Amino acid sequence: MTLRIRNRWHYRGMSEGYQWWDWEAFLDDSGSGELSNVNYVEYILHPTFPHPIRKITNPRGGFVLKTAGYGTFMFKAFVYTKDGGKKELTHILKLESEPEEGITD
Repeated sequence: MTLRIRNRWHYRGMSEGYQWWDWEAFLDDSGSGELSNVNYVEYILHPTFPHPIRKITNPRGGFVLKTAGYGTFMFKAFVYTKDGGKKELTHILKLESEPEEGITD
């Protein structure tokens, strides 16, 4: 399986003493076509997030999760496939203020 989690970020600036970012997590299959076999994805965020388990059923853009926050952390995703399989992936969220916008490799 070549599926992996990547993330995009946009730096919003300081708010209430914290640096804030809008960010997205998404699946990437490096062109293998594996995304077409994904049924849905459950992202498991840090427990301080409201509703830390987020189920994404829309495949557009790689089952994109959009949210915001002020710090990095490791999160995981359970990828549920159309053939009944389940795969666990992990990702360390990358957020930077310079450049203000970016995407992980």
